Amino acid sequence: MQFDDDANLDSSEVQDVRGSRVPGGKATIGGGVAGLIALLLGLFFGVGPDQLGLTDGGEEPAASSSSLAEVKRSCRTGKDANAREDCRILAVVNSVQDYWRQEFPRRQGRYASAQTVFFTGRVGTACGAASSAVGPFYCPGDRRVYLDLGFFEELRTKFGSTGGPFAQAYVVAHEYGHHVQNLMGTLSRAQDGRTGEGSNAVRVELQADCYAGVWAHHATRTPDEEGRPVIKKLTDDDIRDGLDAAAAVGDDRIQERFQGRVTPESWTHGSAKQRQDWFYQGFRTGDMAQCNTFR
Repeated sequence: MQFDDDANLDSSEVQDVRGSRVPGGKATIGGGVAGLIALLLGLFFGVGPDQLGLTDGGEEPAASSSSLAEVKRSCRTGKDANAREDCRILAVVNSVQDYWRQEFPRRQGRYASAQTVFFTGRVGTACGAASSAVGPFYCPGDRRVYLDLGFFEELRTKFGSTGGPFAQAYVVAHEYGHHVQNLMGTLSRAQDGRTGEGSNAVRVELQADCYAGVWAHHATRTPDEEGRPVIKKLTDDDIRDGLDAAAAVGDDRIQERFQGRVTPESWTHGSAKQRQDWFYQGFRTGDMAQCNTFR
């Protein structure tokens, strides 16, 4: 994945609270067994840690002046995105939102932007306080995506993904798929408390995978406000990395890896094959209308 060196990045779409501290501790998710359970239940859960029953409230993210300035100071152009991980994630956020800002009006809708919050360790959100153990998530209460960049190394070392820049882009685009669902009123279907292969929870996650693929289909042709795409090039290898990441976080793969058996009745995200198939469905068609996982 290659970014246009001369493209300007919009740092206002990311809030950087890395290194800040969340007051209090009882409402956060710890490591060890609790952290493992959170990973099994909550990875890419999409609706915030409160839905896991593991938190009882939270605070808005608080950042020091130095951390607030880090992304703004260091991530100015596509050239920075080609060189730094945090700038790369910012560039993907910009590209994903550029696409949805242009797609919604074509469907007689209006897209409302959402920030991504970079944090380390733990963070307070409108959905409750959470630790990094829950993985990336979207909180509909404050319309933000929350991401500890350390997760991407875990995606490779703990979950067996090949990694790569586009694996990271897939994760970000998936979470923004949940934001799209929230704006369209479909995200709430996942909150009926049911699990299993045919549950709404799984269908919501697979649709977010499909939306991520739709964005990828258009990424190199979606202009920013200045008329030039932020992403200059996607290769077949990039798409393979995205498909591999989707498979690595399939419920069956995670269950087999961490508990030694597969229990489809407890699935919340779908199998590795389902996640790959729906991402590729979006990528192949480039049409969000082809992402109806509820049929």
